[in-house]
Amino acid sequence: MPLELVTLPALSDNYTYLLHDADSGATACIDVPEAQPILDALQSRGWTLTEIWLTHHHHDHIGGVEDLLKFCDAKVAGAKADRHRLPPLNREVADGDRFEFGGEFIDVLDVSGHTVGHVAFVAAESGYAFTADSLMALGCGRLFEGTAEQMWDSLQKLAALDPETLICSGHEYTQANARFAITIDPDNADLKARIERINSMRERNEPTVPCKLSAEVATNPFLRAADPAIQARLDMIGAAPVDVFAEIRARKDRF
Repeated sequence: MPLELVTLPALSDNYTYLLHDADSGATACIDVPEAQPILDALQSRGWTLTEIWLTHHHHDHIGGVEDLLKFCDAKVAGAKADRHRLPPLNREVADGDRFEFGGEFIDVLDVSGHTVGHVAFVAAESGYAFTADSLMALGCGRLFEGTAEQMWDSLQKLAALDPETLICSGHEYTQANARFAITIDPDNADLKARIERINSMRERNEPTVPCKLSAEVATNPFLRAADPAIQARLDMIGAAPVDVFAEIRARKDRF
């Protein structure tokens, strides 16, 4: 049985996630924008938080850790490279590391770009990838610290996962990302259909994440920099995909 996944809205547009193993009772929280939604979800389900996994140091992903630890005796995991900017860690992780949770292995990927030291946690057996502000629904994180080369490399790591993987990203930015994506890839029928679904979901106040990696590969312009139609649209036919990606990211920054 896959680990149970709960998606929780937090702050104005963040998401945090609970991952639960019914057999052992182990429960992990991935990023902590604020404590109260997590505490409420744990109480309503009768779960005990045992682990916290942090993807990167931005306050809207770690700001609730101190408050949460007042009520939960949980172990905190985060990037060794980012430990100076994270709450105190019980487990320091780096690219290629693997640890056990709930009877399956969790793989750690360095997905720097949005920040240097950003990591993703992948529960491949259950089919979840916690990507926070690296790969996002129809987007990717702004390059606050890293380079286009770093982010492109990070996105390629994530794109290589099983297409059925659910991408659990950190924000409800999907409608805004969609408005930009269609300017880059206007003839993409899959993208047009996805935008209709996204708009319907938001009208019902439903979260648009997580979403399947296969949908991102088909519709997310930041993953599609090698696509001839996108390269033609940008007048960059034959350019290196990383350069096309950099141009798409620059256009999104100005959008």
